[in-house]
This record gives sequence, structure tokens and C-alpha cells, in this order.
Amino acid sequence: MSKLNFRPLHDRIVVKRLDAEEKTAGGIIIPDSAKEKPSQGEVLAVGSGARDEAGKLVPLDVKAGDRVLFGKWSGTEVKIDGQDLLIMKESDILGVVG
Repeated sequence: MSKLNFRPLHDRIVVKRLDAEEKTAGGIIIPDSAKEKPSQGEVLAVGSGARDEAGKLVPLDVKAGDRVLFGKWSGTEVKIDGQDLLIMKESDILGVVG
């Protein structure tokens, strides 16, 4: 995991998608055009957190290095330092794997 030249703000998270399996359980190879985008990724960077109604900073539950699940259409696709990444809010994260 390389250091990004990008720091997300507030409750935003930078996620790198993890590659989908290229074979089914039965060994059938899936062509690129038929693959669904995976909804699992690795957190590369997190913002400092959101502020509650009183203005107190509430830190995020996820951290860089976490493997997370997110909704199929979550986040905004961006290219940073030559990498295809997603920027999403912490609320788009469904959970941490492992």
C-alpha cells in the first residue's frame, strides 16, 4: 500500500476496489464484460471525522488498511496518482471484513 498524495475531508474515505474472481466455483472463466464490479475494497485513507450537532469531532470507525464491503453503486470514481479509486462517505460502508 503506497502513500497517497490525497487526504479526504470530514467523514470521507478513499477505497481501492479489490479484483473480482475471474472463475466461478465450477471453474468457468468469466469474461471482463460480464463481471460485476466487486463491492469489496481496501481503505487507503480516511478523513478526520464528522462533527456532531454540538460541534464535537466524531472519529470514523474504519481506518487505513481495513477491508470493507460497500454498496454496488457507492462512492465517486476518481483517478489519484494513476490509481482508479473510490471516494465515499463512511455511511456508504456496510461493514469491515475480517
